[in-house]
Amino acid sequence: MTTTLTRPNTWRLALPVNTLLINANQNLHYRKKTELIKALRQTAWATARAANLPALQRAHIFYVIHPDTKTRRRDPGNWSPSVKAVVDGLVDAGILPDDNHHHLLGPDPRLGTPIKGSQLVLWITDLDQLAPDHTAFLNPPGDPS
Repeated sequence: MTTTLTRPNTWRLALPVNTLLINANQNLHYRKKTELIKALRQTAWATARAANLPALQRAHIFYVIHPDTKTRRRDPGNWSPSVKAVVDGLVDAGILPDDNHHHLLGPDPRLGTPIKGSQLVLWITDLDQLAPDHTAFLNPPGDPS
């Protein structure tokens, strides 16, 4: 008996190069951090709307951080404060109803190749199209960058 599995829909959402990101190692004043979070949320909202992403009930997200070429130490998990703000922007845009565990798996960090100015890229997979035992399909085909 042969079973045909289909890959669920996956979308690549790339924030503009040189978008100011928040790193967990930064010691920012709370007002500056609040401004950056607001800017990231708005950028994610606008980028998601421009990409015509559909509304999803459940999704898996992993993010690829392409650090600046000047960055020497590269721990992709350190950019999680930026990703939290970006995911909140997706909720604001109506892509996800909420970012709690009922609607979101992840976000999981990956490290991409360094580029001048740095860039944050999200890969969003529709989990409603995926049977619970088919988690091997969570990574998109090809290079995750």
